[in-house]
Amino acid sequence: MKQLQDLSLPESRGLYLPIMCKIVEAKELTELEKWYRIELPGVRDLGHTPGQFVEVSVLGVGEAPISVSSSPTQKGNFELCIRKVGMLTSVLRKMGAGDTIGIRGPFGHGFDVNAFKGKDVLIIGGGIGIVPLRSLINYILDRRAEFGRLIILYGTKSPAELLYREELAHWAALDDMEFHVTVDRAADDWKGDVGVITTLIPRLQLDLSNTVAAVTGPPVMYKFVLMALKSKRLPDEQIFVSLERRMKCGVGKCGHCQINGKYCCQDGPVFRYTDIKPLEEAL
Repeated sequence: MKQLQDLSLPESRGLYLPIMCKIVEAKELTELEKWYRIELPGVRDLGHTPGQFVEVSVLGVGEAPISVSSSPTQKGNFELCIRKVGMLTSVLRKMGAGDTIGIRGPFGHGFDVNAFKGKDVLIIGGGIGIVPLRSLINYILDRRAEFGRLIILYGTKSPAELLYREELAHWAALDDMEFHVTVDRAADDWKGDVGVITTLIPRLQLDLSNTVAAVTGPPVMYKFVLMALKSKRLPDEQIFVSLERRMKCGVGKCGHCQINGKYCCQDGPVFRYTDIKPLEEAL
């Protein structure tokens, strides 16, 4: 049984009591996703690492775990991208600048950026999986000299579902990184690649001894991305995946996210692939 934290400790009380934060800016990205810039009281930093999440709450409505989409190098505020999928997110969809929401966290283990330093970084994001990966991407871009090649693969079902369009155009224009985007179904005006995200992997020329991969996306994507990376002979220990699934409380108490003894909210959501390879059927 997972050991519970001593609730009498002053620092542990912060695990359960949300801090009321102000939305300072909001913008609709797609029909389902909306972007928010959040300011903590006192304009202090969130203190997260790329890949971590926070618990977002609206009093009288509910609470849900949401990935942080901004880099920790961004000071004074942080960003979220929230998909409308239920009652809480429907309420959040109607909120904007000046509204107040509750924040707990950050929680979980993110990407070990120190393990990535000095290496080529391959980022593979499917759908809304680009949200936590954006935090890692912008961290690398803000500390560009500390990393090798940066390669980003991004795929969605259709062009209408692409997130952060202005930022995508910026990434595509940069000379010191590679950006490839594909869609499952093209629109009439789409001029890019068409096909699932794994179709982008065979063309890559990788330094296998010095490349780490960060993968986030819908559950069905992982099996095929891992197969494609194995076909490139990228070592398993150099692959990191984020398992943001079934998380609820964020602190390992409710057990919703437990997979054979591992808690996604505390042991993850980011895992080195070799650490969860026995759980591959759950990916």
